[in-house]
Amino acid sequence: MSHSTLRKDKTCLNCKYVVENRFCSNCGQENIDTRKTFHHLFIHFFEDLTHYENAFWKTIKNLIFKPAILTREYLSGKRLSYLAPVRLYIFISFITFFLINVFPNNSFKVFKVDSEDPIEIVAEKDIRANRIITSRNFSKKEHHTVLKTKETGSNKDNSFDFGIKSVRELDSIQKSGVKKKLSGLEYSLIKSIVSITENNTTTEIIKKFSESFIHIIPKILIICMPFFAFSLWLFHNKKRWYYFDHGIFTLHYFSFLLLLFLILFLSGKIFSLLRESATLTFINGLVYFIGFGWMLYYFFPAHRRFYGESRLISFLKALFIFLINFFVIIIFFILFAFYTFINIH
Repeated sequence: MSHSTLRKDKTCLNCKYVVENRFCSNCGQENIDTRKTFHHLFIHFFEDLTHYENAFWKTIKNLIFKPAILTREYLSGKRLSYLAPVRLYIFISFITFFLINVFPNNSFKVFKVDSEDPIEIVAEKDIRANRIITSRNFSKKEHHTVLKTKETGSNKDNSFDFGIKSVRELDSIQKSGVKKKLSGLEYSLIKSIVSITENNTTTEIIKKFSESFIHIIPKILIICMPFFAFSLWLFHNKKRWYYFDHGIFTLHYFSFLLLLFLILFLSGKIFSLLRESATLTFINGLVYFIGFGWMLYYFFPAHRRFYGESRLISFLKALFIFLINFFVIIIFFILFAFYTFINIH
C-alpha cells in the first residue's frame, strides 16, 4: 500500500464516484494527491516493482530455492503475495542489462611472447591508437616490430586470417576474375570478416566479441521463451493445461535462469577485484560449479512439482523437452554469435 497523502476531495479523479475510504469502490483507483516530488516518484516506482510489503524478497527466495512454487501459487489465484510473472521478468532483465553495462570487461590481456629467453609477459592496456606496451628483455628491433604490428593490425598471430589480408586485396581479386567470382552474400560476409581481421588483432577480436556477446544473452532468452512454452504444450494434456499455464511456467523458469546468470556475473566481477589467491580461485570455481549445476538441475524438480506426474514420466518428459530446447538455444547462440562477430568494429 502506498504511503502518499490522501486527497481531501472525495471525488474519484478517474471515474468521478465518491470515495468512501482510500480506494474507489467503483474503479479501484487510490484517492491520493497527484502532485509528487522526485523522491515520491522514485519510492513509488520501487514500491510498484516490489509490492512494498516484502513481496519482492519473498518472490526472489521462492524463485531460486523452490522450483515451480511461484507458478503454482500464481495459477491458484495467490497473486498479490508475489510479483507478477511478466513484471518479475522485466525487472530482472532491466537490472541485468543495467549491471552488465555498469561493469564492462576492462581487464588487461596477458599473452606469451616467443623468444630464447624465459617467457615474457606483455600487458596490453589500450587496444586502440597510442597503445602502451611494456615488456622485459626486448631488443629495440623486437620492440619496434611489435609496435608496428599492433598499429597496422596485420599481425601474423591472427587466427581468423584465411589468406586475404585486406579489403582492397579482396576487391582486387573479385574484379580481376583470377579466381571464381563470389556471390553477393559470400562477398559481403568475407568482406566483413576481412575488415575485422585487418583492423583488429586476435586478442582485440576476442575481447570485443566477449563484451558484445554477453549483452545479447537476455535477448536470446526472450526469443526462446515462446518456443519453450510451445514445447511444454506439446507434451502435456491439452484439456488440463492451457498455453497460458505453460507461458507462466516459462516466465518463472527463464526469470530464474536470468537471475542466476546475473548472480554468477556479479560473483565473477567481485572475485576479479580481489587479490588473486589459490583459495579465492577455488571458491570462485566452486560458486560457478554450484550455480551452473543448479541451472541444469532446476528444470527437473520444477517440471515434476508443477505438472504433478510420476517421477519417471516427469523425468523422461523433462529430459526430452530440455534436450530439444537446449539444441534450439544453441542454434540461436550460434546465429547470434556469428551476427555479433561480423558486426565487430
